Amino acid sequence: MTESAAALVVRLDEVGMADVGEVGGKNASLGEMLRHLKDAGVRVPGGFATTAHAYRLFLKENGLDAKIAERLATLDVHDIAALRAAGADIRGWIMEAPFPPALNDAIEEAWRALPDAEEASWAVRSSATAEDLPDASFAGQQETLLNVRGLAGVKKAIHEVFASLFNDRAISYRVDRGFSHMDVALSAGVQRMVRSDLAASGVLFTIDTESGFDRVIFITGSYGLGEMVVQGAVGPDEFYVWKHGLEEGRPAILRRTLGAKEEKMVFAEDGEERVRIVPTSEEERRHFCLSDEEVMELARLGLAIEKHYGRPMDVEWAKDGIDGQLYIVQARPETVQSRKKVVEKFRLKEKGRVLASGRAVGSRIGVGRAKLLNSPDEMEAFEDG
Repeated sequence: MTESAAALVVRLDEVGMADVGEVGGKNASLGEMLRHLKDAGVRVPGGFATTAHAYRLFLKENGLDAKIAERLATLDVHDIAALRAAGADIRGWIMEAPFPPALNDAIEEAWRALPDAEEASWAVRSSATAEDLPDASFAGQQETLLNVRGLAGVKKAIHEVFASLFNDRAISYRVDRGFSHMDVALSAGVQRMVRSDLAASGVLFTIDTESGFDRVIFITGSYGLGEMVVQGAVGPDEFYVWKHGLEEGRPAILRRTLGAKEEKMVFAEDGEERVRIVPTSEEERRHFCLSDEEVMELARLGLAIEKHYGRPMDVEWAKDGIDGQLYIVQARPETVQSRKKVVEKFRLKEKGRVLASGRAVGSRIGVGRAKLLNSPDEMEAFEDG
């Protein structure tokens, strides 16, 4: 960072991977790309981030650090009712606590420095970091708020992001992994939103996520905001691109698979909800959400990002429906196939009728009665095994 380690708020283009301890991996990676990959054609929307120091100051000034530690000291996270009650208490305390004056002023100063701040929509995302363990991963556990408008909206969203460090899943994860709750801090990233609600978005991997084959780039995409693809809530289009062909300037798209794309997430222009889910049109479902030229451009961006980081990457992209440009809104190391040291093979002893099919989220074989959980409120029905 160009400012002192005690800074409360920093611009995203002031940080890089050396600052993971203060702004978390997500925000550090955004800053890294803003600073070093612009010449490679990687477009990253700008913004600012609160620091881990700001989060700790917020807890300390409101007397919440000791209060939270005491509330969690005897909690049994396997008691679902007790976990819910403790999480709800802590989140309530955080939402009610005011920002310290210094942090409030720093947020307002950063906001005023943003071009067209009041007119634009903003994404406010969590980026967690563990004290003395900057490489620890907390991906997907905290809050992401989309289509946030105005300074008051951003401040409320930062409060919500801070509170999300104590959602039920995050509390349980830290206990299971042996992390002290009070050693984990949160950075809230405020990033200008790409209008992918008017176009498409998705995820690309610079490795095949099922086989671990590292000579292809695997791209998924669907219409609307990218949360639907990230959460696995929609059947996206899929594309495989051959890296060598891409580098040689030869035809490189190996496979295209048309996804169902039955729904999309768009901005909610009125009411309390920031976003809403609507059906896609028949025309949208019958066509790929990206042209071949756009697939190739995304693959080139993915390759540039992989070369910069020196490892397989998991990258979120978004196409702006107003300017037509492709943007990168997040990049992190791919953590499944790239970490596997041993190849395991499983063999089915008999075959049965296919009841459902799709992209695998695991690589093993399970046997037993399937249980359908419609919401996290039904966690009690989930069993180990």
